[in-house]
Formats: sequence, structure tokens, C-alpha cells
Amino acid sequence: MRLFTLIGILAVIVGIAALVFFFGGFFNVAATNPEPAPVSWALIKVRMASVDRNATTPPPAGYDTPEKIQAGAKAYMARGCTNCHGGPGVDWQKFSEGLRPDPPDLTKVVTEREPRHLFWVIKNGINMTGMPSFGATGMEDPEIWSVVAFLKKLPDVKEDDFKKWAQ
Repeated sequence: MRLFTLIGILAVIVGIAALVFFFGGFFNVAATNPEPAPVSWALIKVRMASVDRNATTPPPAGYDTPEKIQAGAKAYMARGCTNCHGGPGVDWQKFSEGLRPDPPDLTKVVTEREPRHLFWVIKNGINMTGMPSFGATGMEDPEIWSVVAFLKKLPDVKEDDFKKWAQ
């Protein structure tokens, strides 16, 4: 019984200390202050698990035709995706370097993600990352799927092709 009492007292003390730490302003929320490694690890794991659980919409048939890929490149440029993620021959804007976490290099990320994951992230955004919900801005599902089609081809897209498609 004493062991349970000791565990309960320790839990209360840790809880009060956590409240004082977070609500007392001791936790630095500045974007210039990188989060501790365990926090970063946990945020990535939680984000990936959430996207995987919620991304249930399969791609429509023919979403990745050459015409849709080219339309996706145009939408990617027009919607400002290059500002944070860059593109073939297009550097990201300087302000994106101040975002926490950093916007990912999509040429690397898209090979590890299924189309349903990319669609869900573009449509819904990701809280506390700077990734907006393009669905909330009025971007319709067919346009989002065209961007997904472009992203899946992104690692192989040549600079000249991207410039031509994005016009």
C-alpha cells in the first residue's frame, strides 16, 4: 500500500512540475529553438500515424495521366507550393527556412508516401507545421489529385519540363 501511495505522490509532483514548466512560460516556443530530440521523434511518429489512419481516400482511376501531371505542375506553382518546397529549377523562398519544422524536400518524401497520404496532407494540412489545408482554401479534389500525380513524378521531372508545364 505504501508503494502505491508513493507512486501517487510522485505522479502529483511530476504533474504539478509539468504544469509550472509549460504554463509558467519556461518552455521556449521560439521557432529558433529546436525541439528536443525525443519531442521531435514523437511529433514525427504521431504525425505519420495520424496521416496513415486518416488518409483513406484511394486515388481515382486515371489520376496520373500525363495531362493530369502537367496540370498538377501548374497548380503546384500557382498555389505557391514552390515558396516552401521549391521545385525543379525553383528555389524555395527564404522565409520558409524559418518554419519549424522545416518544409520537407518533396523529391525525397514523395517516394516514401502513398498517393492517399499526399492527397490527405494537401487537402487537410498539418497542424503546427505551416502546411496549410488547401481544401479549406477552396481547392477541389480533382486539382488536389493532379498535384499528387505531379508529386509522385517530381523526383524525375526535368527543370525545362516543369517550367513549360507551370506556365
